[in-house]
Amino acid sequence: MLKENQKRWGVDQWAAYLSNHDLPCMRRSKTRLLELEAERGEKLSARDLADIAAADPFLCLRLLREAEAHRVQRLGHETTTPLATVMQLGSDTVHQLLLNCPETDETNAGLAECEARAHLASRLALRWGSARADVSPDEVAMAALLSEIGELLLWSFAPDLPLNALAALHSGHSSRSLQAQVDTCGFRFKDLTLKCATIWHLPSLLTQLIRGIDNTRANLSRLCIDTARHILTEGGSSPALPSDIAEAGQIIPGTSLAWLAEQLPGLDETHIAGIVAKAEDLLNPSHP
Repeated sequence: MLKENQKRWGVDQWAAYLSNHDLPCMRRSKTRLLELEAERGEKLSARDLADIAAADPFLCLRLLREAEAHRVQRLGHETTTPLATVMQLGSDTVHQLLLNCPETDETNAGLAECEARAHLASRLALRWGSARADVSPDEVAMAALLSEIGELLLWSFAPDLPLNALAALHSGHSSRSLQAQVDTCGFRFKDLTLKCATIWHLPSLLTQLIRGIDNTRANLSRLCIDTARHILTEGGSSPALPSDIAEAGQIIPGTSLAWLAEQLPGLDETHIAGIVAKAEDLLNPSHP
């Protein structure tokens, strides 16, 4: 329940409040760590630890903040990938951080849905980014994974705010999710993410990619988040998916629309064919 003074808070106050909380991790991350170590009989490699972090936005952010603190002391290069965070901190430190990390409430449906969206967006960024021959698809994937952190923090520590936004959307009071956020909270959850990124002094490259508008790589990160939201909310029948695939085709030239659509999870051949046909119409509208 929100306190009376919190009802008047803007994005700056919420960012300051949420950035001071101890970041949790997903329970599955600890489970995966313990299962792999039991199976192999030894501690995991840096690559294995990075793969676990890359699938958990909370853990990834926690490690990134720790790594950046170490980097500032040593004046090294910015840390912009999960593997770089592990290398910066050392495998033993990451191992202990993960085991000692508090866990999220996985019965929180809103948090689970938001986290699934971030995870899917990062997977799409890796697949689509590799087709674009991106200099580092892991960077774009990491930005996509962290793009929803503002909303994830709200679901964790102030769930009334995202619940109010959902109520406004479902009641028809607000026509779109972003508008619902502004109508009920006074700010977009993405703005909260960017405010927290500033407070935490996250690497400027990641902040630029999270913002999602400055260049082709940032546009790809933003598109992956949008596409993940559309497919997880409405499935393969989402009317927004053809537009998403058409935009992906423009961002990643030389790649077939069919291949781009095939990277989306849970789509059968009929859905893929329909999405591709509509995307082709958007890119090449016929003239009477």
